[in-house]
Amino acid sequence: MKLKKINAALGELSILCMLLHIAYSVFAYLTMYYNPLLKTVFSLPFIILVCLHAVCGMLTVFMHKDGSSANLYPKQNMRTILQRVSAALIFPLLILHLNTFSLMKASAEKGQTVFIILLIIAELLFFAVVITHVAVSFSSGFITLGLLTSEKTKNNIDRIMYIIGAAAFILSAFAVVKGQVIMFLS
Repeated sequence: MKLKKINAALGELSILCMLLHIAYSVFAYLTMYYNPLLKTVFSLPFIILVCLHAVCGMLTVFMHKDGSSANLYPKQNMRTILQRVSAALIFPLLILHLNTFSLMKASAEKGQTVFIILLIIAELLFFAVVITHVAVSFSSGFITLGLLTSEKTKNNIDRIMYIIGAAAFILSAFAVVKGQVIMFLS
């Protein structure tokens, strides 16, 4: 149970760092202002926390089998299924996300417009997967930490997180796609 609590705390801290990373990225793309130090300040803590959270999450899933099999009650376990599937999809998309700028730059130099468009689509998919994972996981983290016991409060928090997630997706998608189009497709 201690590992689950550590993982939940890392997850909640990761969400805070994610929102800060998104905010800086949106600012950078909308203003076309790039500062390597600020990029590191807003990405490095996020990367470290997410890596620790991922390792703890995998250890928790593999070492602490609890509850019934997800396929026995698919409707009741949809959030857990969505949480685990989105977590698994993050990794391959993260590799692309970390290399998107250099891949787009190289593609623009070679005139590979279709590849740039595919990379933009992959970025949007990455944003959607990460934000989905966060939205379905946020209240669960507080439950695991023992900070949330009311079903009504949990449902309200979930609604708020879905709204924040949708807003973060729309804002980041607009800013990043606009910036990437200006830089690589103009």
